[in-house]
Amino acid sequence: MGVSDKSKIVAGILQILLAGLGIGRFYMGHTKIGVLQLVVTLVTCGLGGIWGIVDGVLILVKGGVDGQGRPLRD
Repeated sequence: MGVSDKSKIVAGILQILLAGLGIGRFYMGHTKIGVLQLVVTLVTCGLGGIWGIVDGVLILVKGGVDGQGRPLRD
């Protein structure tokens, strides 16, 4: 199975900087979560962006997996 070609640092930074858009999740291959973050942010007039910031910090601290279940590389 191996390690993903996606970086947890890139995913975390994208997720924090573009939190409300879910770009970090799209980068990781989690399209459904990315779309959900975008919709929540639009429906809550931007307050849903907090979810993206917290998600980005968790990706940086704990890592994660890509869309195929492989762990992100450091």
